[in-house]
Amino acid sequence: MSRVVSLFLPNWPTDRFRRASGGATLQADQPLVLAASDGRRRVVTAANEAALRQGLRPGIPLAKAQVLVPGLRIEDSDPRGDLESLERLAFWALRYTPVVAADPPDGIVMDIEGAAHLMGGEKALVEGLRQRLSGAGYACRIGVADTWGLAHAVARYGSAPSVIVEPGHCRESLAPLPVAALRIDPTTVAELQGLGLETVADLMARPRAPTTLRFGPEPWRRIDQALGHVAEPIDPVRPKDVPEVRKAFPEPIGAAETIRRHIDLLVGKLCLELESRGVGARRLDLVYERVDGMRKAIRIGTAMPTRDPARLSRMLRDKVESMDPGFGIETMALAATLVQPLAPSQSPSSLVEPGPPDVSDLVDILANRVGSERLFRVAPVQSDVPERSVTRIPPLAPELDTTWTGRWPRPPRLLPRPEPIETVALLPDHPPVTFTWRGVRRRVRRADGPERVFGEWWKRDAELATVRDYFRVEDDAGERYWIYRAGDGEDPETGSHRWFMHGIFG
Repeated sequence: MSRVVSLFLPNWPTDRFRRASGGATLQADQPLVLAASDGRRRVVTAANEAALRQGLRPGIPLAKAQVLVPGLRIEDSDPRGDLESLERLAFWALRYTPVVAADPPDGIVMDIEGAAHLMGGEKALVEGLRQRLSGAGYACRIGVADTWGLAHAVARYGSAPSVIVEPGHCRESLAPLPVAALRIDPTTVAELQGLGLETVADLMARPRAPTTLRFGPEPWRRIDQALGHVAEPIDPVRPKDVPEVRKAFPEPIGAAETIRRHIDLLVGKLCLELESRGVGARRLDLVYERVDGMRKAIRIGTAMPTRDPARLSRMLRDKVESMDPGFGIETMALAATLVQPLAPSQSPSSLVEPGPPDVSDLVDILANRVGSERLFRVAPVQSDVPERSVTRIPPLAPELDTTWTGRWPRPPRLLPRPEPIETVALLPDHPPVTFTWRGVRRRVRRADGPERVFGEWWKRDAELATVRDYFRVEDDAGERYWIYRAGDGEDPETGSHRWFMHGIFG
């Protein structure tokens, strides 16, 4: 089942103008409209949030807008520039999924089937999109659904800025929306509303034949598309000069082994093209078109540029089981949508010492199965506070020059956050005799410490006086733990003097 994201940019023309001008000449609360000629008069084509709050709307005469809002800033509209920028935004969105298209005049549509899990799921993908676009100064609303029509509708008429419709809930999500959400002609919308048909549910309750006879096939066609009864293919954008190979089949194919065989052939041809250009692939998109006109895609990524046919074929073949050929695939296109320079490889020599083993193939396999964001290495950070002394880096990132300092050992397993423990100690500044952690009481046989760790006062004023006293302790079973007391045991300003479990040795 497809999952479609519709990205709605309600203030696209004015947001684009503000971004293009750098925002230096436009105050955030200054009303702005874009205008164009409509016959003998000029009308407003777009308005920013400040202008909308003062009652201005696209379509009103510019002269009326100037009377209603004194000091209104007026700029010429640029519909061609808006469309070109929207297409560039669609190219940018290819980082999320292979199937992306502009949805003029103010939207982007993306098929994220098979790609959402690589971004941490649909919710994480939507949140990432919102943060990136909001950070760039674009107002946006996002809808996710099984179909393009429903995603488009909830993005523009949903109850929240981000709406994710669960799979299989198309009808109940579409029904309460206004008929304008169906992407039909405004004149038809006005006529339907004049008959009391305010929502899609009102329209669906009417017999299909009389409605089609009076208003044409468009209203019910849009309903069928939104409900998934009629296919609505997405024609994906492709950057220019992308290395790409295509295959059209005289007869549709659908068997998994046949698909794998043709994938091998396409990969071989694409690798020859990559070699002629002196580049290696970092991302491959396989887009296939079914006999019903629907376009589907699978994507693989690599940690390092490569043009090894066996390696690329193996990763694509692993994805075949997730493909949905429907009643058959008519065409397949394989494109390297992200490439990097790659020098010709040299054959190994027995006179040269072998280098470290190449694990990039394993990293690629794991990243394409579970998502690249779940693969990482830990690297040291110069900090005395244990939980701040490590950071995550990509699995194949070069080694950092930073090293851990200090003579006190650290446990190989550090808890995500310190957990409180109940202790019995002979003196306030001594290690505990017994402690209870996660409901289990343990008796301390040996202890080493304390190692005093001070707060980083240059980062937070609250850490000016705080300290921790860490101890390595061993219980009767031979298990070793890393515990600490918050505070120096005397001064209450240094901490709460409670004990915490922070790590486990062995």
